[in-house]
Amino acid sequence: MKNLRFICLFFIGVLLFACQTEKPKVLQPPLIDRQLLFDSPEIAGGQLSPDGKFISFVKPFKGTLNIWVKKLNEDFAAAKPLTCDTLRPIREYFWSRDGKYILYSQDKGGDENFNIYAVDPLETPVQGKDVPVNRDLTKLKGVRVLIYAVPKADPDAIYIGLNDRDAAWHDLYKLKLSTGERTLIRQNSATDRITGWVFDWDDQLRLATRSNADGSNDILRVDNKELVKIYSTTVFEDAFPIAFNKDNKRFYLNTNKGDSINLTRLVLLDPVTMKEELVESDPLKKVDIGNVFFSELTKEIVFTAYEDDRNVIYWKNKSFEDDYNLIKKELPNEDIYFTSNTTDENYWLLSASADNDPGSVYLFDRQNKKLSFQYRPRPNIPVKDLAEMKAIRYKSSDGLEIAAYLTMPKGLEPKNLPLIVFPHGGPWARDSWGYNSYAQFLANRGYAVLAPNFRSSTGYGKKFLNAGNNQWGEKMQDDLTWGVKYLIGEGIANASKIGIMGGSYGGYATLAGVAFTPDVYACGVSIVGPSNLITLLNSIPPYWESGRKIFHVRMGDPTNPEGKAQLERQSPLNSANKIKAPLLVVQGANDPRVNKAESDQIVIALRDRGFPVEYIVAPDEGHGFARPVNNMAMLASAEKFLAKYLGGRFQETMKPDVAKRLGEITVDVKSVKLVPAVKKP
Repeated sequence: MKNLRFICLFFIGVLLFACQTEKPKVLQPPLIDRQLLFDSPEIAGGQLSPDGKFISFVKPFKGTLNIWVKKLNEDFAAAKPLTCDTLRPIREYFWSRDGKYILYSQDKGGDENFNIYAVDPLETPVQGKDVPVNRDLTKLKGVRVLIYAVPKADPDAIYIGLNDRDAAWHDLYKLKLSTGERTLIRQNSATDRITGWVFDWDDQLRLATRSNADGSNDILRVDNKELVKIYSTTVFEDAFPIAFNKDNKRFYLNTNKGDSINLTRLVLLDPVTMKEELVESDPLKKVDIGNVFFSELTKEIVFTAYEDDRNVIYWKNKSFEDDYNLIKKELPNEDIYFTSNTTDENYWLLSASADNDPGSVYLFDRQNKKLSFQYRPRPNIPVKDLAEMKAIRYKSSDGLEIAAYLTMPKGLEPKNLPLIVFPHGGPWARDSWGYNSYAQFLANRGYAVLAPNFRSSTGYGKKFLNAGNNQWGEKMQDDLTWGVKYLIGEGIANASKIGIMGGSYGGYATLAGVAFTPDVYACGVSIVGPSNLITLLNSIPPYWESGRKIFHVRMGDPTNPEGKAQLERQSPLNSANKIKAPLLVVQGANDPRVNKAESDQIVIALRDRGFPVEYIVAPDEGHGFARPVNNMAMLASAEKFLAKYLGGRFQETMKPDVAKRLGEITVDVKSVKLVPAVKKP
């Protein structure tokens, strides 16, 4: 009996211990409605008027993002709409220097031919109209308007570039805001090849940038009648002016010029003597200099920032640093970004966000040291259900270290998961730590999401950038493939459930992934991705003429036999017969960068093989989908497609207008006919 009692007590103790030590099971969070993640934000893009009396922002009006305005101390519900564009969301706008106008740029159907519009924020709409009169200041068709400078000395003007005379090159004009009158300041041409203009703190034209036919670049001093070359970089180097110093004698320059220089650094350059002085480079010697933030009052640097796995700030202004530290005490777990300020720099709007929080916007009163909440762009997202983003590193095929971000599905054990590789566009860009709608969307559906900063990504130095030269579909693609291998080796990814999805270059990488490494991927979603690098380069927009040589050097030169052979080898279209994975192709019909023919070609090639391919084409979109209804339709199709082949979850429901739109933009692949892109001069 004693032994039996001992045995019973022993097992009871074991069970009690197990109950106490067993970790509670974490359940996968509910599906987050894609509308919450991707539909128009409730409020976004807040900006202070120069005098601080008003806050402007964008929010939906009649179904599309438009500009609204309210008094600083009014509730947001008291705001009034200033624009009523029902076709294209307005995302970029700014106040004139005197606060008399709000200016915004807009194109038609995604063609990227932007005009500049003005609206008076205090004007009352005429009878029968919903908003004040919005004036088209440029009134041009087929012309891409650039904004070069917004002068303080003449608040009724801005400096713009127009390519109405020559589609490849922009002439410099002064545009009068009150009347729309344009005054030609400098003419540009294929001989001049000017790509930008730089003004000093007194709004005097001082510098120009030039792209040469061989791919090299110059910085020019603007004298009374001539342009004088003062600084040059090769096609594999980069340098661009930031701002003049406070006495307007020298200017700040970001540069990586020199064989012994790898990381981009900040220097001061005298445009007369050409004497150069180093200001700063990354103290940790890891990444390029990132943001250089100036005070327009003191004309001095407030802080510099460097982005490695996370953003690091180095303060140069003690007063701003103290304010920042005060804000961080109230928002300790958020990344803080300054977005708008009054002319006197007493009031600031700032955003605070994290990897698992789309963020909030606050007003900071510097004089009274008061931080007040303004709005959340996406207040209905269940933040508790969002996933964390982790910075990782792995080696590629040749030993090059690749920095990447991994987002894991919340509530699932990090083992044997379906994985989606999501390469960024560009490719001369980079992914960053922080809130990412696509990463959260896919992680919520049950996928691990890998966002690799493959070679050619910016920010990691000249050597890393140049390591991607002529490597589209090859070493650049290896950087994705070896990321998959790493996660499989770590036991995180299921080798039979790997997908790839991306837009622009990410769309190309998707096509390259399923064509060149057909055994790696179970499916792919290519969004505005080029399939034929020869036709891509032959159809670039005229206003990209200044960068044509750079494309040829970094991608491959189709004008010589060796380059042409390389580009043909690297074009997924020419390996379409090797594709094993189902493919969803997404395209905007008006895309000026990646012509619709790029998607048509790969769809036809797969169709003619009798291979399953799905195709979505929006007739009112360009390089990516801007209209929410188009985007929602595409995402609904994509998540169902991914679930079919990778086994993740998907949201079956959609709004009636989205379902209707999906039917309208889903193409019967049997009907696709190739209309070749027009070769640009």
